[in-house]
Order: sequence, then C-alpha cells, then structure tokens
Amino acid sequence: MAETKSTCPYCGVGCGVVIASEGDQITGVRGDPDHPANFGRLCTKGSTLHLTASAPVTLQTRLLHPMRRAQRTEKPTRISWDDALGSASDKFAGIIQRHGPDAVGFYISGQLLTEDYYVFNKLAKGLIGTNNVDTNSRLCMSSAVAGYKLTLGADAPPACYDDVKHAQCIFIVGSNTAYAHPILFRRIEDAKASNPQLKIIFCDPRRTDTAEIADLYLAVQPGTDVMLFNGMLHIMLWEGWVRHDYINAHTTGFDELKATVRDCTPDLVAQICGIRKEDLFAAAKMFATSQATLSLYCQGLNQSTSGTAKNAALINLHLASGQIGKPGAGPFSLTGQPNAMGGREVGGLANLLSAHRDMANPQHRAEVAALWGVPSVPEKPGKTAVEMFQAAADGEIKALWIACTNPAQSMPDQTTVRRALERAEFVVVQEAFATTSSCAYADLLLPATTWGEKTGTVTNSERRISRVRPAVPKPAGTRHDWAIATEFAQRLEAVLRPGLPTLFPYSLSDEAAAVETVWNEHRESTRGRDLDITGMSYALLEASPLQWPLPSGQTVGKARLYEDGVFPTPDGKARFANTVYKPVSEPRESRYPFSLTTGRLRDQWHGMSRTGTVGRLFGHAAEPSIQMNPQDMARRLLKQGDLVHVTSKRGSIVVPVEASNEVGVSQAFMAMHWGSEYLSGCSSTGERLAGVNAITTSAYCPSSKQPELKHAAVKILKAELPWSLLGVAWLAEDEALAVREELREIMALFPFASCVPFSSNTPLAGAKGSARTGVLLRAAAYEPPPDALVQRIETLLGVAGSDALRYADKKKGQHRAMRLIRVGDAAHLDGFVLAGDTSAEAWIKTLLQDELPAQAYGRLLLVPSAKAPVAIQSRGKQVCTCFNVTDAAIQEQLATSRGNEEQRLATLQTALKCGTNCGSCVPELKRMVRIVMPLKQMA
Repeated sequence: MAETKSTCPYCGVGCGVVIASEGDQITGVRGDPDHPANFGRLCTKGSTLHLTASAPVTLQTRLLHPMRRAQRTEKPTRISWDDALGSASDKFAGIIQRHGPDAVGFYISGQLLTEDYYVFNKLAKGLIGTNNVDTNSRLCMSSAVAGYKLTLGADAPPACYDDVKHAQCIFIVGSNTAYAHPILFRRIEDAKASNPQLKIIFCDPRRTDTAEIADLYLAVQPGTDVMLFNGMLHIMLWEGWVRHDYINAHTTGFDELKATVRDCTPDLVAQICGIRKEDLFAAAKMFATSQATLSLYCQGLNQSTSGTAKNAALINLHLASGQIGKPGAGPFSLTGQPNAMGGREVGGLANLLSAHRDMANPQHRAEVAALWGVPSVPEKPGKTAVEMFQAAADGEIKALWIACTNPAQSMPDQTTVRRALERAEFVVVQEAFATTSSCAYADLLLPATTWGEKTGTVTNSERRISRVRPAVPKPAGTRHDWAIATEFAQRLEAVLRPGLPTLFPYSLSDEAAAVETVWNEHRESTRGRDLDITGMSYALLEASPLQWPLPSGQTVGKARLYEDGVFPTPDGKARFANTVYKPVSEPRESRYPFSLTTGRLRDQWHGMSRTGTVGRLFGHAAEPSIQMNPQDMARRLLKQGDLVHVTSKRGSIVVPVEASNEVGVSQAFMAMHWGSEYLSGCSSTGERLAGVNAITTSAYCPSSKQPELKHAAVKILKAELPWSLLGVAWLAEDEALAVREELREIMALFPFASCVPFSSNTPLAGAKGSARTGVLLRAAAYEPPPDALVQRIETLLGVAGSDALRYADKKKGQHRAMRLIRVGDAAHLDGFVLAGDTSAEAWIKTLLQDELPAQAYGRLLLVPSAKAPVAIQSRGKQVCTCFNVTDAAIQEQLATSRGNEEQRLATLQTALKCGTNCGSCVPELKRMVRIVMPLKQMA
C-alpha cells in the first residue's frame, strides 16, 4: 500500500489528507496530522473521499472519453482527443473571426487548481482577447473580494485559523460554520472548551447547529445585516466604545459613515432586523469591548444584492473598534470552495487580472501584457457569471466553454441558464463526472481528471498554499484541466496568431514539469504585489504548506496582515465605507409571502456530483425537502411530507415539506444541493423542472455582481397529486448509480419525482466491502401513468421477476410488488414498488432499509396499510454518519445518563462512539443533550 499527501477538494478550509492506494485504486483516506489547516481531522465528506473514487463509482459516473453530439437531442458518441480539440478550436476560431472575441465565454470553477485557472485566464485574456472568463466563485466569494478591496485596499483576508484560539469574542454571521466548515468549527469548540470566557455571537435567520455553541443568537430577518452592523456601530459610538486613536491614525471616511449610522437607532434596527434591542446592545458591547474580536462570515453576507455593503459594514465595525491586525482579531471571510482564493490570485474573474491587479488600471494591464508577451490585454470588462448566461440567452455570446462546474444546477434563474445553453451555437463541457445536468447540453464533452489524480496547488481561506498530489494514475482517456486548455490554446493560436511564438510553452509530455512551469509563471506575476509569493517554490511547498505574502528573501509567510496599521491603499489608510441599508431585491408580499433561503447540508457538497455517489452521505438528510416553521404549516393545513408547489416569479418546483423549528415564521429553507439530478418532474406545459434554482433570483450586487441566492420571495401551496409511487431497492454496488441515472430520465414523466441513493450505513471503518447500496425513487401524479411505466420502474429496481410478490388493481390505480431474498434461515425484503396507495411506506421502508427479518409477513407485505401487521421498531434517523448512530439510540442512552451537559455528552460518546471520529455530529449531539436535560429535570 502506498500513501500520498494531498488536499481535500471540498470547502475552503483546505484540509490536508493522506491518500492510501494500491496500484491504480484509491483504497482509503485519513487526515494529515502535519497539515496546519486540520492537524489530522476530517469531516464526514472528507473522510469518505476514497468511497467516491472507488472503481464502481468511476465506471458508472465518470466521463472517461471525449464525446460529441451531432445534434443536441442525440446521445453523444465517443471520438478521439485529436478530433475533439480540433473540432473545438475550429468552432471557436470561426466564431471569433465572424463575431469578435467577445462572442465566446469561459465559465470555470473554484474547484480547479491554481495552475488550471492560470492557463484558462491567459487563454481568454491573453490569446483570444476577451475578458469573458468568469467562475462559479462569482456565486461564492465576489462580495468578499469587493468588500475587502473597498475598505482594506486588497483582497486579502487579514486573519488566520490560529486566531480562533486567541479571540475573546467570535462573531459568526451569515455562516452555518458547523455544516459549511466543520473542521474550523472543531477549532472553535476547542477554543470554547479551553477558554470558557470566550464569548460567541451567532447571527443568522435560521437557528442552525452553529447556534448551539453561541452565547448570544441574533435571529435577524433575511437581508438585514447592513442595518444590524450599522446599529451596532451606532451603539458603539453612543457608548464610547470606538477607538478614535486608531480611526484617526489608520483610517479615512469615518465622518460620512457616522452621519449614516446616526439614524440607525436601536428602535429602528430592532424593528427592521426582528431582534430585541437588548440583544443588539449585548452584541455591540461584546464585539467592541473584547480584547480581541474575530468575525467569521460566508455566504449569508456574500450572496446578496447588498453583498459588498454587508461585507464592508462588518469591516467598518473592526476598523472602528481597532479589532484588526492583532492575534484573535479581524474580519475573516471563510472561502466557500477549495480554491476560490487561488482563482482570485490569478485574476480568474471577468473584472480582474493576475496577482490582484485591476482590469480598469492601465498600468496593471500593461504589466500583465508584458508578462505574457502580448501587445495588450482587453480593457473592456468581461461578462460575469449571471451576465454571461444572459448574453448567451440573448444570442450575444455564441460559444460557451464550461469547466469543472455545473451551471445547469448551481446558477440562479435556471430558465434563463438553460435557454442560454440551448441557444448557444457551441457548448463545451470539460468535466470529470458525466452525470451533471450541464452535460446534457454539451456539443462536446471533454473528460478531465479529478481528486486523487491531479497535481498542482490550491489556496485556502487563511492564504495558505498547499500541494495537490496524484495518488493514482489518471484514467486512460482523461486529461488534466490545464493540459486540455493548453492544447486547445496551442491549436487556436495557430489560427489567431500564426507564425508567432507560443504563449503556452507548457510540455504536454512531461506533466509534472509543465505544472511547475505554469506555477512559476504565476509566481513571477505576484512580484511586488500584496500577495507576493516569490519566496515560495514547489520544492518548499513539497515540505509544507505556506501562507502568503512570502516575498523573495523571506522564509515564513505572514499569519496576520496589517499589524502595523498600514494598508495597501494609496495613502496607506483603510477606508470606511458609507454603507446605506437597502432591503432585499424581492421583499415578501401578499402574493409571495415567504422568504426562501438556501444553504448547505452537513454531509453534501454543492451539486453533489461527487458526494451524491455515496449512499451513506444521504443518511443525515435522505431526500429533498423544503423546511417551514411548524406554525406556518399548521395555518396552511400542511402535514409532514406533504407535497407543495414552491413558486417564485421565475418558476415553480414540487417538493415535500418538512417541519423545522430552525426556520422562522414566514420563512422557508431549502438546501442548495437539490438540482434536477435528484429533484425533478414535469410542469403542466411539459417543461422539465430544474430543482431549487428554478426559483432563485439572478438579481445581483451592483459592485460584486454576486447574485442574491440567499433570498427569494415565494408562495407555498399544497400540491394535489393523488397518485403516488415509492420504489426502493438494494442493488449491486456496480449497478446502483447507473440505475439511478436511468431512473433520472423517468423522473421527467411525472409532475413530481425525486431519486436518491441510500446505504446500509455500516460504520465507516468497515464500510468497504460490507456496506450495501440502494436507490429510492419517489413520484406523484394527477392520475395513474401507463402500466408500462410502472413496469419499467420495477425492472430497473429488480422487482419485476416471477419470484416477486405482487398485487394490482388497475381500476383504482393500485399496484404493489415485493422481492424477498433468503439470507441463511431468514428472509429479507430486497426491493419493493408501491403505487397508488403508498401509506404502507411507514413500515415497509423501515423493513427494507433496516434489513429486518421479513419471513413472517408473506403476503401481508401487500396490505395497503400505514400500520404494520406485526410491530416494527425503526432504528430512527441517522445522526452520526461515521458509526451509523441514530437519534433513537442516542435518546435511549440519554434516558439513563447522569451529570451535567459535558458529562452526559462524554457518556454518550463512550457508549455509542458517536461524535468521536470526524466530530461533524457533535453540535447536534449537544442539542439533543440540552433538550433532554430540562425534560429530566421536570420529571
């Protein structure tokens, strides 16, 4: 067995991993104990990475050969790389020559490596001459970029992870850190345990698991963050808690801001934000009077039409109180994606150039042109993500190149996005997984390498650059992202600049040397800039991850910025931004009375092209749903699991409703992950439904161009779909994902359908070879579909054989089929389809998923009743993914536990092992302990 150190491909914490491999197969993964981001810890997603790289997953989901469609509606056929890149270069060259360079666009990804990003940026801006290159980081971090630049002068997070243990107050705002950045949250838990005096403020419309660690929770109304921060500054001024010495010495623009916040009185702020004045005062006091205050924030501030203002208003608080440039203090933006920072460093956005240079600056453009050896780089700003797809939908952009991202799932306003993909003359999708929605729109599919196969670098939230290393050879037929872009560029430049030296002198035969050459070129572009990394080298990065800036002649990067109070602005002073509060772009009103917010699930990542291949990661949140406050559900006579129409001004979806006390009244929450790959159906006009982003808005912040994915006004009405179907079956490991893909095509034949994998969820240490995999299909319709469709579903789920028990009543549209298998002396339910009346789901699904003995039931399995003929005890809902511990087991253990909260949690962990591996479930365990304790005290 070989071991290879690399970096996790999920969130921006940037955890180090050690990959175990045998031959060409990844067999395991563990946290790297030497990596300063995680010191050996991994979350549920990171600790299951090896399962996503297994041979069955690769063979069923990976794109392994170039593919081309003769017509958009046809299935793609395999072609050679020579044909693929020849076709791509011919198409792009023709469009550029006929319509100009701005008729093409590149939409790339924060999951690319820095070297990949650099080549794409140079391809678009240096060779083609268009700034139409943007990234899904526009949906993630562009408001943070704009906020940092507006106030501090550069896109450089001034704090580091180590500041968590030095802080005396941590202000978590707009971030469900417990879910989105679990390993950083472990550090917060450690800091709180070692320093009980540490105060934690949590601000978010939803009372998520992150609230469990907070001393003060501010349940603000969606989109009101600027008013909250201005109100806190109002109190700080009134109480004399601002640092006038720091303000006078190191900042400008405070007087204008004071005039704005003067009107943000506690009464007004409390009314607009929906919080108590006393809590507002407490938050301002904790923040300003702490010896060191650290703010941690993410998409709740970024994904907003006021995203830049929200970021700047929070930074204003740090500048006003001098809470910056010292251990434990500073505004710390948590990066969403693994290399969004690296993409920003190379200028891989439509308004940036290499090394944090501004496209609007003529000197910056000249510097980059000189570095690349081109006469000039384009001055005209490029199309940002939302603008790019709107331009394609309008026919302005003729060709789109999409790499390592899935806009047909992740972009807002899917009607416009899909119209863009349909209207574009030529669409290239460069992707590792053939199962993403965007692949269906591609004229050309190019198979890229992915985690465990790639080599290069990434930069995490604390400006730390880490190496990504290959543990196994890339699959035959696939290529690295930078290599695909390089060969395409070399072919294209032969047409666009014939006879001139290549701009892409990167060897396609010696990939390791080529990647280092690309990185060295990027390194040189940073010389003298705020992110100077000329003191780094690949050799040094081989030894250890390094933080920037680290200029030539130095050996250690800076953990914290601005300790001397000097900022990268013309006068060296930070700038207060005059942040005027503006409401959300689409306020609630009588026709759309709910505020819909979106966010993450604990065990899933983005569009789930990778995490969605592992059934065990669906244990904690098994199926798509929309969460509502129980009071709102009661008023609308909605019950748990009822199907509802969720409709905005842009579209509508059908989804089950779930009661949640985390969600405020007149609000709703739906996870960002549920695209049409898992949640679909067909509208009354025959249009395929597109998942959660069918209803989100593309309205964006005017400064950052980041869309307001965190808020949309919606109406929620019960869906009257009387006929329903539930199909659940265990399937062979090497067939389950392929069956799910076939079922995905069937989903479009129903008004509502969802399809997800599931697992027997054996403890993670024994998962390989022992965990079973299954698929669950749920559908609903106005009337029974043709028998042939139900039979097709039965066949795919393996319950169509002569050995299956079955019942059918065509007149009533009722149909039930069961397949049992014998295991030793017992029989177990292996698959079933319930159609028409699915009330028996309440016990039959438990019988299958918990693998309970079923030999005593016989034909009673065909009884259409919600009550089991023999009592069945469900194992309950999974809480701990690593050890498959359910809420029922936890509650049973807590019923006999004694002591305070910490002692009961320790007893729970000792007895059941939950929360002792990755720790992702610890916040939920603490919440369960706290709920039980008052009940026992009352008893």
